[in-house]
Amino acid sequence: MKTVSDLKVAIFADGAEKAGMLEMYAKPYIKGFTTNPTLMRKAGVTDYEKFAREILQEIPDRPISFEVFADDFSAMARQARKIATWGKNIRVKIPITNTRRESSVPLCERLTQEGIPLNVTALFTLGQVQAVVEAVKGGAPTYVSVFAGRIADTGVDPVPLMAEAVRHLTAAPNTELIWASPRELLNIFQADAIGCHIITVTNDILQKLALVGKNLGEYSLDTVKMFSNDGRIAGFVL
Repeated sequence: MKTVSDLKVAIFADGAEKAGMLEMYAKPYIKGFTTNPTLMRKAGVTDYEKFAREILQEIPDRPISFEVFADDFSAMARQARKIATWGKNIRVKIPITNTRRESSVPLCERLTQEGIPLNVTALFTLGQVQAVVEAVKGGAPTYVSVFAGRIADTGVDPVPLMAEAVRHLTAAPNTELIWASPRELLNIFQADAIGCHIITVTNDILQKLALVGKNLGEYSLDTVKMFSNDGRIAGFVL
């Protein structure tokens, strides 16, 4: 089995809690960061720009994705251009559609031709992947973020889709595929096996990296000890 140092897929930390982000920044195997409005709201962020600029001061040398939150394309464009000025390591996240199912692909094409590095997010289908690849080809560097974890939540195996997405991206050398919303540590190794470029991982899953290579017999014993200890502490009596 591969170790973390053997992996070719780049691991990005996904979150918006400053202390957690800085904890991950201290780990050399974390190659970048992603956020989104939902994570920021959950972390209690109230001033978007202030938070972003504070993070960029602490993390100036690894890519960080900050997302627009407007639903109108003209407002998305304005926000994207503003966010892009905050730092050279920024990728501006643009959702694949707005809430009215209107495609953001034309906007992504305009922004990438302006030289704004993008992270096109919330993709679920190969049709969406192909549309983005065709639109941004030859433009600024662009991440194509497919939510493999959410696809898996529907009962569909995301691995074949993600493998095909890797092949789609070969038509646009300025693009990299993100395996987004992983559900378990195994997804990191699955992403690596199919040649996916990046996987975004939350801190709770990243903490499990310490288990990689652990002897399964020992892990079994640790689990039995946990059950025994918790039963004792709880004072259960039969």
